[in-house]
Amino acid sequence: MRDLAPEILRQRQLVEGFYICELTRESLSRFLIDLAAALGLRAYGEPIVFAPASSVGKPDNAGFDAFIPLIDSGIAMYVWSQQRLFSLVIYTCKAFDPQRSLEYVRESLLVAGELASKDF
Repeated sequence: MRDLAPEILRQRQLVEGFYICELTRESLSRFLIDLAAALGLRAYGEPIVFAPASSVGKPDNAGFDAFIPLIDSGIAMYVWSQQRLFSLVIYTCKAFDPQRSLEYVRESLLVAGELASKDF
């Protein structure tokens, strides 16, 4: 992918895996706050966590959509509750340690098996 604005630092990481822990609105909110702190990123607002009613959309897609705004961009997370799958996108204009995010995710979500990740 061509970098259209090389003068602007943009770091992105996509992380996916299967979690073992019990996720609720509250625990997901806390996870996002703590992840930002672990990476040295500063939030400027509270996390927003949506949990659509099971009657909305496909039952297989039920779960959570969550976002925390960062001074240096944001972190979004998508959770499929039935499959216990998560997809996490960290997008920042401040450098962070991608290995630290993987360690934090593995420890906090009690990830089962391997994590899939891609850094941009």
